[in-house]
Amino acid sequence: MTQLPNDDYDNPWKTVIELYFREFMMFFFPSIAADIDWSRGFVFMDKELQKVVRDGEVQKRYADKLIQLWRLNGDPLLVMCHIEVQGQKEDIFGKRMFSYNYRLRDRYDCPVASLAILADENSTWRPRSYQDSIWGCNVLFEFPIVKLSDYRSNWAALEASDNPFAIVVMAHLKTQETKHEPEERKTWKFRLTTMLYERGYDEQSILELYNFLDWMMYLPEEIEQAFQVELADFEEARKMKYVTTIERMAETRGEARGEARGSKSMILRFLNHQFQDVSPTVIEKLDQLSIAQLDALGESIFGFTTIDQLDAWLAEYLEA
Repeated sequence: MTQLPNDDYDNPWKTVIELYFREFMMFFFPSIAADIDWSRGFVFMDKELQKVVRDGEVQKRYADKLIQLWRLNGDPLLVMCHIEVQGQKEDIFGKRMFSYNYRLRDRYDCPVASLAILADENSTWRPRSYQDSIWGCNVLFEFPIVKLSDYRSNWAALEASDNPFAIVVMAHLKTQETKHEPEERKTWKFRLTTMLYERGYDEQSILELYNFLDWMMYLPEEIEQAFQVELADFEEARKMKYVTTIERMAETRGEARGEARGSKSMILRFLNHQFQDVSPTVIEKLDQLSIAQLDALGESIFGFTTIDQLDAWLAEYLEA
C-alpha cells in the first residue's frame, strides 16, 4: 500500500476562503450569509488575528480567518472562521474558541461571530460550546459548527451544487480517503477537475479551483503525468484550451512540473512537514519571491533545520 506524503489541507483552505468568502458563507452558513450586507464588502484581518492569538498557544495546524463585515442593519461585525483541518478530538477546543472570541471582542469592542468547520476524520467529535462555573459565576459560550464528514451521506447534493465549496468539500474528503491510494486519488482528481468545466464556471474560476485541487490532491510525479495526459485528452475532445492556460500560469508561478522543486506549493508542503506550521507572514514573503528566487529556495530549503534559518534566507533575498 503506497503512503503519500502528509497532505496539505490548511493552506489551500486559507486561499480558497479568501477567493470565495461569500460563497463560503452561503454554502456552510446560509442563514448567517442572509444577514450580511455584501454590498459594503468585507476585509480580511489576518495580521490583526495573529496579534490577538499568540503563536505559542497553537500546537497544531489551523486555517483561521478573521473578517470584518457589516450586517444588513448597519452594525459592524467581526467573523472568526476557524477551520480545524488536521485535528482529532481535542478536549480544549471549546475553551480555545471562547478564548479567541473574548480576546477579539475585548480588543475591537464589537460583536464577534465564531464559526467552526470541523474537517477532521472523527465523525463523533462535535464540540459546540464551552462552559465554566464557580461560586455562582457561570459562563456558557456556544458556537455553530459544520462537520465535513456529514457530507459523505449526501454526496449527490454536492455533485448537484454549483457553489465552488461543493468541489472544495469533495476534494477534501477524497484526499482524506485516498491517503494510501494514489491511483484512486488520480481518478477523483480527474473527476473533480472535469466537473469544473461541466458546471460552466468562467475561466478564472476554473484556474483558481484547479489550483486548489492541484495543491490539495498531491500525486506522485509519474501518476501526475498520467493525470495531465488524461486531462489534455479531455480538453482536446471538447475544444477547450484551459490546460495550456493552467500550464502557462504554473510556469509563471515557477510551478511547472519540471521545476516542482522550486514551486511555492511544494515548498509549503515541505515547510509544513518540517516545521508543523507556516505563519501568514512567511507565506506573504514567499509570494514576493521571483521565479528564480523560488528555484533558489527550493535548492536551499532541505538544509534548513529551524524556522529562523528560513527567515534569515528570506530576509537576505527580499532585501537584495
